[in-house]
Amino acid sequence: MSELLRFWFAFENEVDRPTYLVHGLGLMAVKYAVDASLIGLTTDVVWAPWDYLNPVPLLSAGLTEAGPTWLAPTLLAWTLPFLWIGVTLTMRRLLHAGWSPWYSLLFFIPFVGYALMALLVLLPEARESRALVAVPRPSAEKKPAAAKAIMAGVAVGLGMIFLGILWLERYGLAIFMGTPFAIGVVAGYTYCRAYPGTWGETVGVTLLAGLLTTLASFAVGLEGAICIIMMAPLGLPLVLMGGAVGRAIARNGGRSLEGVLVLAMLPTSAVLEEPAETYPLRAVVSTIEIEASAEAVWEAVVAFPELPPPDEILFRLGVAYPVSAHIEDGVRYCVFSTGAFVEPITHSEPGRRLAFDVVDSPRPLDELSPYPIKPPHLDGYLVPRRGEFLIVPLPEGGVRLEGTTWYEQRLQPAGYWGAFSDAIIAAIHHRVLDHIRVVAEG
Repeated sequence: MSELLRFWFAFENEVDRPTYLVHGLGLMAVKYAVDASLIGLTTDVVWAPWDYLNPVPLLSAGLTEAGPTWLAPTLLAWTLPFLWIGVTLTMRRLLHAGWSPWYSLLFFIPFVGYALMALLVLLPEARESRALVAVPRPSAEKKPAAAKAIMAGVAVGLGMIFLGILWLERYGLAIFMGTPFAIGVVAGYTYCRAYPGTWGETVGVTLLAGLLTTLASFAVGLEGAICIIMMAPLGLPLVLMGGAVGRAIARNGGRSLEGVLVLAMLPTSAVLEEPAETYPLRAVVSTIEIEASAEAVWEAVVAFPELPPPDEILFRLGVAYPVSAHIEDGVRYCVFSTGAFVEPITHSEPGRRLAFDVVDSPRPLDELSPYPIKPPHLDGYLVPRRGEFLIVPLPEGGVRLEGTTWYEQRLQPAGYWGAFSDAIIAAIHHRVLDHIRVVAEG
């Protein structure tokens, strides 16, 4: 088993056509079996093999909304090792065929990656394959090489952020997964091309490149601190993965011009990610028990007085929080720190149920930044659709109050960002429900 894991994860040993085909099909079967089993056991969705035609489907498609909260993070953690194995096998198969190791990055471009894998199954062995694990010449000192690598990584990272956010305005896999990976690849390659860096040294260089890119995007107002913090758990392993790939490309004779051509193709995946016409509704349900009559709770639900300033760190960091609520002419107005939700009432059953649609909503947060920035992702990417309060009498007295919000999460990968938005909405629910409890019991 240890030898097999080393074969999968390390950039050693050549990979010929039969080996690439057998290991590729076997790993795909294992991944599909686990994916389909987890989704089938926790949701009503039947996951078919051809659904993988969607790029990184389990991270982008709305498959996990009906499942437990742990499903999306588990599928994400399960997917990352297979991405890594796919890159290592593809790179070594390219070398065995005499092609540039840079082409292994095409593995990440939607549809192009599948075409590349099919081609590698057919390509014969080269007469003179590129040398494996060739140590680069120490043509530069360590510190100048590291400085050059960090600057190159930062330049590529800021360029991809600018292209995706300010020009294309696409918040998809190309930005959230492609950018940190590209930072690591460029930094790792540039460093190890000039200096025979160890794995530990390469990790340090790539981490510094990722950190400085983050600080630079914050300093110039491209992004705020809250979204950067939420991005870190996904971005960190991708930066490290990219650094390892970049180091392997440098050690296996990859040329800089080839790298420029391939890296220029990566942003095209953002263009291929067309926004969906419809998005699955996610539901967040929160409950609280209140020692008061249904009538008293109803009065507090319909119009509760202004809430005290929040103590929760989440809201003090800038996430929008509820302030008050009232009803005018059949429309509920829930006032938040960033504006008011406009909610036409669709069902009103005093003492029992209040339901409403959401036709207008303010921005979900005020970004922590030295500038008054409003990135595009603050408008139209987290869209509340409707809500409901349900009052359920309890046999021993008092009531249980249930609050539900249905919303669309349009940031990709949805399984990743949905975990954050669910937690934020749940925190908003508990702030409102606890205030209603205090008012009703008082």
